[in-house]
Amino acid sequence: MKTNIYSLLKGRFLTEEDAPGNWGFIIYLSLLAMGMISSAHRADQKVVLISTLNKEVKSLRSEYVDVKSKLMILKLESTVTPIMQKRGLRISEDPPVKIVVSVPKK
Repeated sequence: MKTNIYSLLKGRFLTEEDAPGNWGFIIYLSLLAMGMISSAHRADQKVVLISTLNKEVKSLRSEYVDVKSKLMILKLESTVTPIMQKRGLRISEDPPVKIVVSVPKK
């Protein structure tokens, strides 16, 4: 057993007669390992991108709520009336009247 471990550490399996089969297997394992590493890096990049996009969505959602609340305040009659009075417009005393147009049949 001691000689087997010693020969493995020295790399004798790479220099013996059946070495081409061993080299092919080692190259296969190397390519497989590189593929797994590449896949892991791509997965990590996607996780980072998803995290960044989630933070951006939360930020935009809070900005949307803030702007929407400001708009609701600006749409109130009590806010619009003073601004329009500065421009020379006033609130009508008469209610609006619906105009109905009838089209004559031919």
